[in-house]
Amino acid sequence: MTTATIVAKKNPGCLVQLVWFALFGWWLGQAWVAVAWFLAATVIGLPLAVMMLNRVPEVITLRGETELLVRSWGGRTVVTARSVPQHNLLLRALYFLLVGWWASAVWIETAYALPQVHRHRSAFGVLDV
Repeated sequence: MTTATIVAKKNPGCLVQLVWFALFGWWLGQAWVAVAWFLAATVIGLPLAVMMLNRVPEVITLRGETELLVRSWGGRTVVTARSVPQHNLLLRALYFLLVGWWASAVWIETAYALPQVHRHRSAFGVLDV
């Protein structure tokens, strides 16, 4: 039996991704993550929140990635989509409740705030680079 892993990318062109990010991706990504945080705080919404958080790169930049597993044996070839093994849902929910929600909120808001602070300071001549 022969096994190979192929990473297939079905992405739009670089220019389309750049325009998407400039017009929609940067603010839509923040709204997407905020909705995911809200859903994760509810027990019913947790599976949808995990799916949404896993798709953040695709929402922000239209970049998706599919990993295909190709197995050949006896002249027969089987191609299947391969996913990364996940930890138990209860363990992920516990981590999210104890650490994930506030750590990811601080991280994403800091990332969005830093360019704003830099632009604000340089507008008043406090920081010139």
